[in-house]
Amino acid sequence: MTDVVIIGGGIIGAATAYQLSLAGLRVHVLERGAPVSGTSSRGEGNILVSDKPPGPELELQKFSSRLWAEFDESDHELDIELEEKGGVLLGVAGNAMTALHGYAEAHEAAGVHAERMDAAALYEREPNLAPGYPGGLFYPGDLQVMPVVAAFEMLRIARRNGATISPYTEVRGVKVDKGVVAGVETDNGTVPARVVVNCSGAWAGPLTSSWATPLPVEPRRGYVLVTSALPHVVRHKVYSAEYMDNVSSSDAGLQASLVVEGTKSGTVLIGASRERIGFDDRPRAEIVQRLASQAIAVYPFLADVRLIRYYQGFRPYATGHLPIIGPDPELGGLFHAVGHEGVGIGLAPATGRIITEMILDLPLSVDMKAFAPSRFSEESRHDVPV
Repeated sequence: MTDVVIIGGGIIGAATAYQLSLAGLRVHVLERGAPVSGTSSRGEGNILVSDKPPGPELELQKFSSRLWAEFDESDHELDIELEEKGGVLLGVAGNAMTALHGYAEAHEAAGVHAERMDAAALYEREPNLAPGYPGGLFYPGDLQVMPVVAAFEMLRIARRNGATISPYTEVRGVKVDKGVVAGVETDNGTVPARVVVNCSGAWAGPLTSSWATPLPVEPRRGYVLVTSALPHVVRHKVYSAEYMDNVSSSDAGLQASLVVEGTKSGTVLIGASRERIGFDDRPRAEIVQRLASQAIAVYPFLADVRLIRYYQGFRPYATGHLPIIGPDPELGGLFHAVGHEGVGIGLAPATGRIITEMILDLPLSVDMKAFAPSRFSEESRHDVPV
């Protein structure tokens, strides 16, 4: 019998399979489509500490960033393009700079290094910015990775350690015996298992509604634009304070804020938009135009650069903006690792490690009370922000 069945072959499922297989458990990953073909293939690959205020998510990210560094040093067949590029948070004149300095102080108290930059230091780091910025913050701990390649490497190593990967397998439900899971029902039959880990991302809400604690997870669509390859003209991840406001907002309507960053291949990635409109994937030209205009205002040279494509993805938005990680409060042997929204790439290694520690009943590397699925149970639901 398989020890653990993982539902979902995105980067969260891949990281969980990787960590479980390292611990010697027999793992079977079920993916409704091709592995890493969903949300994980539609992101920028950000691994950020700068966009998280002090609190549980920042602590989980600090742990995850350390695990990313360890993973990059292992025996990869492919380059996962883990870059210590750093992040630049742009300041504007007036009280906004004072607020940025206060944000930096809070981060430093939480053990995150933030470098305050005046205008000269900012333009030394990003000389192609439009003129007029008074300064900003630089976060050397911000990283970027190629998420698809990294996830495939995790799955490859898990398979080398004995894991089974089953693509194009639709999950129908969970088999239960005496109040605990006994396997997963799929369109190809039953996969017996002692433990099931739900890593189904944006699809977690409807998938689990009939056989587990209802999870308030829904898709939050986002766009990313991609330019043709350029010289090294954008040196860091560069974003505005509005980006953090949009990340933490619960507004269902369209929000768009500046994020610009270069890649190893020379392309420039431009974002970011957010809107909760279900799984509606109809293209909206006005979003592309808005993101492009914002980027040109900050990097004027982009007006003459060719946009080669854009892509959109459905981030798994959870009520309260914290991932849902831990045991199901009602069904024994079922664990959840969903609701990461736009931080799934960054938090993937930590999520996989924590789930492994939980399954093996080991001491947890990070306090996970804030992420517990039980916070959405009937007894505690009145405490959950909506």
